Amino acid sequence: MIVKNPDQRVAVLVDVQNLYYSARNLYKSRINFKKLLNLILAGRILVRAIAYVIKADSDEQEFFDALNNAGFEVKEKPIQIFLGGAKKGDWDIGMAMDGIRLGQKVDSIILVSGDGDFRPVVNYLQQAVGCLVEIVAFKKTANRELMEMADDFTNIEDNIRTLLFKI
Repeated sequence: MIVKNPDQRVAVLVDVQNLYYSARNLYKSRINFKKLLNLILAGRILVRAIAYVIKADSDEQEFFDALNNAGFEVKEKPIQIFLGGAKKGDWDIGMAMDGIRLGQKVDSIILVSGDGDFRPVVNYLQQAVGCLVEIVAFKKTANRELMEMADDFTNIEDNIRTLLFKI
């Protein structure tokens, strides 16, 4: 566990799809992103909060606007549809690059995702850039190695009553 002091500058990078599916599959719920941001900031200085989303259809705009109103800059990417109908959408590289760019400007990167693909960027930020990396995720679906290598881990499941609401 790390010391979270009020002078600490933080950037929050949220893998919205990762949280959405974990909340839905584990608890048949959705995340209250405004309360999540307040919880993980813990009174520290927010430099930037970015929510990375995949746009599949026009019905999602209301949700994207709600993320913006909760204090997040929303970065959208259209879903890819391949020949044969397979669909794919992720922001892993974009989030990693933003983490590397922002790591020079903050004391801590708060990565809100349990995706083990982020292990190399966590290691880079800690070893080469020298900033702290905190992981916020559902422990049941988070990559074990990612949780272990983080400077701090916040389990969303410890705050279910505050952060989740039923679908």
